[in-house]
Amino acid sequence: MINVDEHFGVNAGKVWDALSKHGALSAGRICEVAELEDRDVRAALGWLGREGKIRIEKDQNHFMYSLA
Repeated sequence: MINVDEHFGVNAGKVWDALSKHGALSAGRICEVAELEDRDVRAALGWLGREGKIRIEKDQNHFMYSLA
């Protein structure tokens, strides 16, 4: 069985690292940089969002995520 907190926490850390190193990114670009599947990136963004650690802005047709 997968430990939920560990699984999501590790992926949230990878997303946080990607945003820290590269600045604002789209979810698709986060997938590439963090080497995670789309579903894992979106779950990690939700985790970080609940912790108040990210900002979301709309840039033309994409949502851009950055650290708060």
